[in-house]
Order: sequence, then C-alpha cells, then structure tokens
Amino acid sequence: MDEPRARELTTFPGMSLDIDVQELTPEQWPALEKLFGKNGACSGCWCMFWRLEAGERFQDVKGPSAKRRMKALVEQGRAQGLLAYVEGEPVGWLTFGPRRSFPRLDRAPSLRCDDADDVWSLPCFFIHKDFRGQGVATVLLKAAMDTLRQRGVGTLEGYPMKPPEGTTRLSNASAYTGTVPFFEKQGFTLVAERPQGKQRVRKSLAPRRSSRKGS
Repeated sequence: MDEPRARELTTFPGMSLDIDVQELTPEQWPALEKLFGKNGACSGCWCMFWRLEAGERFQDVKGPSAKRRMKALVEQGRAQGLLAYVEGEPVGWLTFGPRRSFPRLDRAPSLRCDDADDVWSLPCFFIHKDFRGQGVATVLLKAAMDTLRQRGVGTLEGYPMKPPEGTTRLSNASAYTGTVPFFEKQGFTLVAERPQGKQRVRKSLAPRRSSRKGS
C-alpha cells in the first residue's frame, strides 16, 4: 500500500483510532469496492447519484451499472476523494471535486448558486457501519479541507441535512451528506437555509499563515 497522503490520530473516550487518510487513486479501487460492499454503499449508489447527467434516473443506473461507471471514473482519475483506513481496512469515504463535476447539484433548485464554476463540493460521505459515530467523518472532512487548501481551492461547499422541526435525529440513509452542526463545527456557514432537508453551507479556504516570524 502506498504511503498515506495524510495521517491523523483521533482519540475518543475509552478508545482511540489510528486513522490513515489517503487520497483516492486507481490502485485503491479494491479498497473502495470493499468499503461499499455488495450493496454499493447506499442502495447501489456507488457514489454516482450526484454525478448523473440530465435525463438519467437513479433507478435506472443504480447497482451494477453505477459500479461500472464509478470504476471507470476512478481509473480515469475523474472521481476524487479520500479514503479512511483503520489498521489497513477501509472504513470511510468522502468524495470531492469541482461543483460542475456533480451535475445533479445544479438540477436541485434549492442547491443552485450563481458562482458554481468557482466552487468545490463535498456531496457525499460513507462510513462503515461499525465505525459510525466515532469521528471518522470529522477526520475525513478536516483532511479534505487541508488537501484542497493546498491545491488553492478558494470556496468549499457542503449539502448537509436538516431534520424536520421537532426531530433531532436523521437516519444513516438521510445523513450521507452530513448534518448542519457537523459542518458548522468546522467553520462552515449556512448560505441557503431551508425549513428542512438539504441545506447549502460554505467555507472559504484561506491559505494557512506561517507561524514563523519574519526577521
């Protein structure tokens, strides 16, 4: 296995996870395939939902077709993201890319924006069921911000879910884009709030300033 691009040690009450975060490469397709499992992550999505072109229906693409298409994108270097590993096993995934590489975002009226060409998006997380609630998604989000900041990305956008009024919890199937508090803890702010459902949050990735003082 290649040397990890990013590595973080995350500690939780009563336990610790040594999480390796690696940027996706074609060689890591088997790891992504293993993480997604026979069900393709979420109902055969294979991380293709937001990548569907106009006129395509998820019902017609999900499953083996979505898997083939995602594999081709990975092999071509057109699908980007981060994989989280614990003791060499893949436990989490976060995809990112220029907003225009996720065409379905612009087809969702509540998620449209006027500067899509200048924005990068974080539309999907997937965490192995045995590692949910243990901070894996937070590690992935922090690593993504660092990675994209180094690339010179200026504006980063997420699409977290907000539960209906009177409800505090979301199902795992509904929370694959994250939650509002989850993003707000990392400095994202709401830019298009709705009563419920998917929201739009943003963060400016200003370059980190050096801590070294000038002479």
